[in-house]
Amino acid sequence: MKKIFVSMLTTGVACMLAAAPVLAASATDDPGIQKRMDIQQKRIDQGGQSGQITPKEEKKLDKQQQRIKKKEARMKSDGKLTKKERAKLTKEQNKASQKIYKEKHDNQVVPPATPSSVK
Repeated sequence: MKKIFVSMLTTGVACMLAAAPVLAASATDDPGIQKRMDIQQKRIDQGGQSGQITPKEEKKLDKQQQRIKKKEARMKSDGKLTKKERAKLTKEQNKASQKIYKEKHDNQVVPPATPSSVK
């Protein structure tokens, strides 16, 4: 009887230890925030490639995205991302999204490159 109890206890502890990293990751993992950051970065890159966003604007927008990522990392450093912290990140992402839209739709454009061989 004692052997069975010890065996069950050992198995239970092993399962809990195996699940600990998964539980810790789920407390700080927020795929919605990550997905939105990826989408916004793609919007910036696309705007830069199409000429809708100037190199100077692109640099500013990239810095804004980096600040949001750093803020997110600080918020997750304690192992938890609270609803309040998530709301702050969402607000920052909303501001960034509006800025991206503004820069893509202003009158500043980068003229397309012309081949130097054509005259």
